[in-house]
Parts: sequence; C-alpha cells; structure tokens
Amino acid sequence: QVQVVESGGGLVQPGGSLRLSCAASGSVFRIYAMGWFRQAPGKEREFVAAISWSGGSTYYADSVKGRFTISRDNAKNMVYLQMHSLKPEDTAVYYCAARPITMSGSASSFKTYNSWGQGTQVTVSS
Repeated sequence: QVQVVESGGGLVQPGGSLRLSCAASGSVFRIYAMGWFRQAPGKEREFVAAISWSGGSTYYADSVKGRFTISRDNAKNMVYLQMHSLKPEDTAVYYCAARPITMSGSASSFKTYNSWGQGTQVTVSS
C-alpha cells in the first residue's frame, strides 16, 4: 500500500495561485490512480481532482474546472495540484489520496481511495 504526504499549503490572497505537492512512497506508484479532496470546516469532504495511473486522464469538480490542474510525475512518485484564481471558498484542508487501478467505482468517490495523507491547509483570504 502506498503512503502519501502533502505539502505546499498556505495563505494566499483571492485571485492568487498555489501549488500543492503529494509525495508517494511504499509501493509501486504507477499502479495507483491519484486524487485530491478537500474539506472545509463544518462541511463534508469533497472531490477536487483525479488523475489516472498514466496521467492520460484527468477529472475535475465543476467548482475548480478551468482553475486547477492535476498532474503527476511517475519517475519522481509525485502528484501536483496547481491552483489559480483562488477564491475564499477554496479555503479547506486539502488531502491527497491513492487508489489501486484495480479499484472499481467513480474516481470522485472518496470511498474508492485506500491511502490518505494528513492534509495541508489552504487559506484564501485578504
């Protein structure tokens, strides 16, 4: 099972940009699809973006489409979430997650991921 650790969160002004990173270890990284989720205070965890094992397919929540980009570097065991045009409603703890390519179900469902990081806080405020 792969282990993941997020980094790159912080405080940013509305309209700003931030890049989150997720480092994976412990297993064969390329056999995992990867995803980013977020959870704001008092709200449920929600899907943000996902990427297939090869990087050839990506999926986004409607709320971030056109502003966020997910990517991966299998040679470095890394996944990234580039965020632009950030809004106050993007404020949340962001989690990186991994799911085996053999897992069925939607990439947007947190239940299909079996490895989670501790999360990194993103705060969008002036």
